Amino acid sequence: MSKRGENIFKRKDGRWEARYEKARNAQGRIIYGFCYGRTYKEAKDKVRQAKMDVLLGNVSECQSKELFCRFLDEWLVKKRNTIKTSSYAKYETIVEKHIKPLLGDRMISTLDQTVDQTISDHCSQLGLSAKMQKDIVSVLRAVLVYVKDTEPAFRANIQMGFSHIRGEEPRVLSVSEFKLLMEHLLNDMDCCKFGIALAAMTGMRIGEICALKWHNVSIAERFIKIDSTMQRVKDYSGSVNKTRIIIGPPKSCKSVRTIPITDFCFELCSKMMVANTNAYVLTGTEAFIEPRLLQYRMKRLTKELCLDDVHFHTLRHTFATRCVEAGFDVKSLSELLGHASVTITMDRYVHSSLELKRANMEKLQSYLR
Repeated sequence: MSKRGENIFKRKDGRWEARYEKARNAQGRIIYGFCYGRTYKEAKDKVRQAKMDVLLGNVSECQSKELFCRFLDEWLVKKRNTIKTSSYAKYETIVEKHIKPLLGDRMISTLDQTVDQTISDHCSQLGLSAKMQKDIVSVLRAVLVYVKDTEPAFRANIQMGFSHIRGEEPRVLSVSEFKLLMEHLLNDMDCCKFGIALAAMTGMRIGEICALKWHNVSIAERFIKIDSTMQRVKDYSGSVNKTRIIIGPPKSCKSVRTIPITDFCFELCSKMMVANTNAYVLTGTEAFIEPRLLQYRMKRLTKELCLDDVHFHTLRHTFATRCVEAGFDVKSLSELLGHASVTITMDRYVHSSLELKRANMEKLQSYLR
């Protein structure tokens, strides 16, 4: 079966075959080249090198040293053994799907302020989320820093700021929408509905709620301990499957945290808790529900309620906003959300409602009087 969009197939003899565009004949038709490997990864590595050889064959030896794709590949290799598998898979996808097609065949000496607009236009055309736009820019900046460190001669060319890369304001549920959602979750509640409600009341990430087990919930001390997350990542083992589920440590050391629960949350946990402490909260058994299935369940649920443009991460944004409206200090909120710094909390997750803005304007009016 082909790996989607890659022209990599598993043959009947068990080997992997990767096809690439080698040249074109006089009529303009594509002449394909083929690479083979015992595993998917081996075939992919071979075809990547073959594509590079074709590209380098079209430029001089001096120019080949300046090709940006060379630095993109070197940076990925350098990163592979220093970061988590999930992070590497994310970086590779960004490089292969977004950066390399746009800039891979450019010379380092030609990268200037116009790249800023190129990336911005690309993101706009694909309708990418604000988070994805920031991730692309973050990876691109990291590669350019690598270029600066390894090739000092190119430092003068790298002056990009990406100042106008912006996305739409994240969706936040209004108070009435949140109440509507919670009423629906509490009505005929099952384990999955309970998990969604628990995430809405604590701001947990989707991977964290999927990995949450009942031994992480302390009824006696009224807190939830976050110490793991679940992700579906790219499979580099050569398996027929394109991806696999992994359960491991959360996003960062700050994401390992303890979240106190409210009285209402305590009552729900007491009602839904099962005897098997090794059972997952979302299922009540030792079988888990993965993030994309929970996302699908959430989408179906919000569609029934006519809540547009709502996904699981909307609950996290909404939780943070309601906390600020309730008067939380930002430091405490940042720790509850598991952020590395208060800045991330303020920039990405705190979205002031019209009601809060109106209340603050009234405070100003009182002060001025």
